[in-house]
Amino acid sequence: MKKLLVFCFMLVIVSCSAQKTTQAQDKEAILAVLKTQQTAWSNNDLEAFMQGYWKSDSLKFYGKSGLTKGWQQTLDNYKKGYPTKEHSGTLNFKINDISQIEAGSYWVMGEFFLKRKIGDANGIFMIIFKKIDGEWKIVADMSCG
Repeated sequence: MKKLLVFCFMLVIVSCSAQKTTQAQDKEAILAVLKTQQTAWSNNDLEAFMQGYWKSDSLKFYGKSGLTKGWQQTLDNYKKGYPTKEHSGTLNFKINDISQIEAGSYWVMGEFFLKRKIGDANGIFMIIFKKIDGEWKIVADMSCG
């Protein structure tokens, strides 16, 4: 009986350790997506920036203009609002929190900073990442600035 109890205890410890490792790997992968987006935006490559988003009509973006539904409409809005490098500027993120919602999904809270010749723009965001077909994608974005 003692051996069974020790075995169960060890199994729980190993399981908890594996979960922490997985969460650390998830967070690292999510940060890599954000880093890729930061670079793409700073190059005014909005289509490459949008590769971090779920390419679906179910994507949701909530900002100062209200709710936008769909990947294409979100891209179109970005292109309209940031037509040139002078408008998109150089993007930097400050990540304040990444927390697991459930297996396969996380929220990310942070700040964005756009350095631009036409005037800087800063704000905050909360995005939800979901692992879809083995890739981390933004399925919802709430940004204001």
